Amino acid sequence: MDHHLRIATAADAESAARLLVDFNREFDSPAPEAAQIAPRLAALLESQHTFAVLGGEPPAGIALVTLRPNVWFDGPVALLDELYVRPDLRSHGMGTALVDAVVTHARSHGVALLEVNVDESDTDALRFYDRHGFALRQPDTGERAFYLSRAIS
Repeated sequence: MDHHLRIATAADAESAARLLVDFNREFDSPAPEAAQIAPRLAALLESQHTFAVLGGEPPAGIALVTLRPNVWFDGPVALLDELYVRPDLRSHGMGTALVDAVVTHARSHGVALLEVNVDESDTDALRFYDRHGFALRQPDTGERAFYLSRAIS
């Protein structure tokens, strides 16, 4: 199935922002209006540290990725910040296609590690990422992997 995948540009910021806001609202997470984050997203998409893959025409799915340097790898490490597919289009392979496109694009930019953070209660997402090769346990030790955060504002 052709999911019309493409790397987003700054010109896609408004439609990409709408998808990100829809994602947050679907899960009752606070989100500003798309018009508020679109300019910030446009600037990020113009940088070498962020990319997004859009799926569908008009866009109905998004994978947003940030890149950062890391002492353990020659190239950057990628964080899959957001992965969202409109509910009516789920279970048709778009999420898989988005992840595959992220891996391909990241690999072509020297990325050796792709990370994602998932809430423990989100069992559907945990199963999805497990099917796509993401480890919930550290490969070397078998210990559970945790993502910890601390607000600094």
